Amino acid sequence: MPHSFLKVESLSKTYPGATIPVFEGIDFDIERGEFICIIGHSGCGKTTILNVLAGLEDASEGHVFMDNREVAGPGLERGVVFQGHALMPWLTVLGNVAFAVRSKWPGWSRQQVESHARRHIELVGLKGAEQKKPASLSGGMKQRVGIARAFAIEPKMLLLDEPFGALDALTRGTIQDELLKIVRDTHQTVFMITHDVDEAILLADKILLMSNGPRARIAEIVVNTMPRERTRAAMHHDPQFYPIRNHLVDFLVNRSRDEQSRPGAPLMVRPGLAANEPGGALDADAA
Repeated sequence: MPHSFLKVESLSKTYPGATIPVFEGIDFDIERGEFICIIGHSGCGKTTILNVLAGLEDASEGHVFMDNREVAGPGLERGVVFQGHALMPWLTVLGNVAFAVRSKWPGWSRQQVESHARRHIELVGLKGAEQKKPASLSGGMKQRVGIARAFAIEPKMLLLDEPFGALDALTRGTIQDELLKIVRDTHQTVFMITHDVDEAILLADKILLMSNGPRARIAEIVVNTMPRERTRAAMHHDPQFYPIRNHLVDFLVNRSRDEQSRPGAPLMVRPGLAANEPGGALDADAA
């Protein structure tokens, strides 16, 4: 049986001085080209899990394997987009993206670096803004630069930590559409944190639902059964949209705390079906 592209095994995190782990027993797989969203209330350790996947933080227990190699520190095969744009304020848009490109391909000529950087700046809709510095950019434009920088190093996996959380709804929707197009065109593997249920349904192939912390765990893995070519404008017309949405909201509002005390492997759920119908609830091996 082929190995998953990314495999997380028995991940737990206890901070120094604490006796109770923030999360424990985290297990999930990501296939190459999958878009995974993780949702849970504040304090359940979502960002810590992402940082462990990025190699920016160590877990207390467990392992992360990507492409059959254990993650043991940061690397250019993983691109990260943080909640804040994290741009270098003294560099232009082109300079910020080119800096990442030079890090990945130090032997490239200046012309090669700039050409590659400009292509990715255009990809996120910022053509014409190459010479602007972050201080003269809107919040949405800054986040686009961060996305362009992450894609420009052509990572095997993209890690997104609520990159659109601080944006207004119109800007957020526009960038969601652009991200979807880029991911589909590049077949990028993505792990993303979000608090927005509709955003998760639009973007994700599977949605990981975390119980409340401490001792948080992945309680369910929800399979998005809607067509992958869905759009923000039309997805709410799909008959599967509201069953999926209602399932996610019900978990977050009514069940995330109850699941905190239930050990065991996460349940794989297809919300278009009741859990007791054929195919409605699957174990991880059956999915």
